[in-house]
Amino acid sequence: MDMATNQAVNTAWSAQISRYSDAILALVIALIIALLIIPIPGPLIDGLLIFNLITSIVVILVTMFNNEPLQFSIFPTLLLVMTLFRLGLYISTTRSILSTGVAGSVVSAFGSIIIGGNYVVGIVIFLILTIVQFIVITSGTTRISEVAARFTLDAMPGKQMAIDADLNSGLITEDEARKRRRDIQREADFYGAMDGASKFVRGDATASIIIAAVNLIGGFAVGAIQQHMDLLTSLQTFGRIAIGAGLAIQIPTILLSTASGVIVTRVASDSDLGQDLTKQLFTQPRSLMIAAVLIAIFGLVPGLPKIPFFLVGGLAGLASYFMSQSMQQQTLTDEAESAKEKPVTTEALIDMLQVDPIELEIGYSLIPLVDPDQGGDILDRITLMRRQIAMELGYVIPPIRIRDNIQLPANEYRIKIKGVDVAKVETIPDYLLAVDSGITTGRIEGIGTKDPAFGLPAIWIAPQAREQAEVMGYMVVDPTSATITHLSEIAKRYAHELIGRQDVQQILDSIKQHYPVVVEEIVPNVLTVGEIQQVLQNLLSERVSIRDMVTILETLGISARITKNTDLLTEYVRQSLGRNICKQHQSEDGRLDIVAVDPLIEKEISEAVEYTDQGIMISSDPATTQRIINELSGAIEKAFAQGRNPVIICSANIRRPLRKIIERKLPNLAILSYNEVAPEFELQSVGMVSLT
Repeated sequence: MDMATNQAVNTAWSAQISRYSDAILALVIALIIALLIIPIPGPLIDGLLIFNLITSIVVILVTMFNNEPLQFSIFPTLLLVMTLFRLGLYISTTRSILSTGVAGSVVSAFGSIIIGGNYVVGIVIFLILTIVQFIVITSGTTRISEVAARFTLDAMPGKQMAIDADLNSGLITEDEARKRRRDIQREADFYGAMDGASKFVRGDATASIIIAAVNLIGGFAVGAIQQHMDLLTSLQTFGRIAIGAGLAIQIPTILLSTASGVIVTRVASDSDLGQDLTKQLFTQPRSLMIAAVLIAIFGLVPGLPKIPFFLVGGLAGLASYFMSQSMQQQTLTDEAESAKEKPVTTEALIDMLQVDPIELEIGYSLIPLVDPDQGGDILDRITLMRRQIAMELGYVIPPIRIRDNIQLPANEYRIKIKGVDVAKVETIPDYLLAVDSGITTGRIEGIGTKDPAFGLPAIWIAPQAREQAEVMGYMVVDPTSATITHLSEIAKRYAHELIGRQDVQQILDSIKQHYPVVVEEIVPNVLTVGEIQQVLQNLLSERVSIRDMVTILETLGISARITKNTDLLTEYVRQSLGRNICKQHQSEDGRLDIVAVDPLIEKEISEAVEYTDQGIMISSDPATTQRIINELSGAIEKAFAQGRNPVIICSANIRRPLRKIIERKLPNLAILSYNEVAPEFELQSVGMVSLT
């Protein structure tokens, strides 16, 4: 028969039993009462003892094959019924032993075959079984039942709230919610019942010791007094029968105790106990191999038998080898299956369309820089880098996706911004990068290159030449540091492209927790989140920190009532952040080195500027624009030659247009307006930009 036919037959058979379940249960209760009151003949006792044994075996197997405890929720009640049934068997066997001196062939078999007819051995075995059940299994089961019941009851309110939340959000239907609530109630009832039912098992173990002692002492007295046996014959005869009866009933008791322990320690799973054991216990062939080696080493110890240790160690080693081969084969099979073309779902296509904000692709030779198992720490250093950028710019850049790309040259890495390459660098993992600091006293041998972050002349040198390079004035860094520095500069340079509306909303939500009035006054009545985003992008494009968001928002709250032009709003915000901006460009002597712009240039730029809804439009002569750029570049180079790091300073009305003019040619040149200079900063002129 096929599986469907078997299921149909089993369902019909179960239905027939369920139809007469009430009658069967009443018959069982009547049988238990009969065992307590009516003398039972030996053959019937034999049948009941065998029934007790097979029922215990079925119960423990059911607990092992179930995936979760609630699949056997009747177990606590069944445990009580089985305990009463065993007590009835105890009474019937005791009555038969003391009255006739026999208790059926099953008891005689347990007394003769299992303990070999030696009542002393039988007493020892019986006591060991009882002690194991009473001290080990029953005590542990009782404790676990108590803890499980308490934890289940404590967790009920949280589970109920989770169901209500899922129902309110539409994740589940009313019927599903009702079913889940019922399951939670059943789980609480089950563990509460198991907490009480475990006491039955504990009491059963205690009763078995007492009843066995009564059978032994009572049988000895009956044999010696009523049947006039000598003391040794009476002790041997009734001791063997009493211990046989105790073992015949105690062994099923241990099985039920174990079943109760299994069911309260079982965690919900998708498979039965046997499958879970196989999956979780034999997934590490190395553990079995180490154990096999240790067992074999024990066989070399003088005095220990060599053959058993070597035999077991060899079998364990073979098992470990075959397990390892099987796992490798399974891995290859899984890879082959995953390599097969699978139907692409709509969700998968949508996931493929997602673009990572920042991405670092590396060649296969650079994998050791990333892999922690090979000593790579680039992941930890990226975390520190993101934290440092957050402190400098006031914006947490998105997580950086790192992936290997076999299509890249082995020593090359690429940095992508929103899926587009913005940097491509070749690095040498086993070398060090010696950067020319401008004060070097010679040239060291190596492979010429450029510092990827700032474009300075550099040389790849062998690690043993590091000390020599440092003495000559080179700044020496490892490949990971060079990569992190480059990645940091890229992240700062493109921070204005990375910050999105969702990021701005998160910033506003954070500020609103402590300054609710500041946020509520602006958003959404005065400015939208998108307009605030444009202002923050303008600031980040010139590496102005947006950490002081309260000042930024307060300035926007005032200025946005005058104009909605985000370029003008940016200038107002810069003036409010003037102290922080000047501090950023302050020289070591505390001054602000400046290169001023000739008023004629300012006038020409001012006349060419037009503010529109699309932003600032500049309609200047290209030749004049190029001359301005060249003059600015020359003035800055002269200042650099004097050891100064100046900024360009001009009037507020042309600062933003001038920035737009030079941002392609001189993107890192800082331009400040006079209105941004805080009073406490002293200006030091190091040049003038003029077209004359």
